[in-house]
Amino acid sequence: MTDSCEWLPDLVLLEKYGGDWETYIKAVYQYLKQDFVDSRPTFEKKNVGLQREPLFQEKEYSFWHCTSEGEEEEERTTDIRRCERIRWPRPIIEHPTDGLVRCWRNKRKSEKRVLFWFYEEDYLVIIAERKTYFLLRTAYLVTYKHTKEKLLKEYKEYLKKADATS
Repeated sequence: MTDSCEWLPDLVLLEKYGGDWETYIKAVYQYLKQDFVDSRPTFEKKNVGLQREPLFQEKEYSFWHCTSEGEEEEERTTDIRRCERIRWPRPIIEHPTDGLVRCWRNKRKSEKRVLFWFYEEDYLVIIAERKTYFLLRTAYLVTYKHTKEKLLKEYKEYLKKADATS
């Protein structure tokens, strides 16, 4: 983990919970709940909350997308590295202009999104824009070279368009 970022919380490690997976997942969930339900970060003066539906094992859709991976909802598998970083989405959203965060907008299908790439750690947070609020969609480590290249290209194109309009 980076030492150059004082606002980024420590990882939530399974070892800290005695290797007890059930206790660990409950703690991971509590961190997300604390950061996005009990209180909410804001971005551009709008609250950022969790996407609740569809619930799975009595936990929100956003929780599963920040802690597991896979294309099919019913077949997603828990990713320990996503779980360890569960405390990162909120502070990254709250520091979009920090030099360590690359922030830009894109569109996937008809959904407007904002991406926050903490590139020193290759960690990406994605929120979806609604009229009066945002929803946390997912957060994950960017591990594939082609994905990093795609994100960097998209970010550079976004900056070009932003420069052209200012």
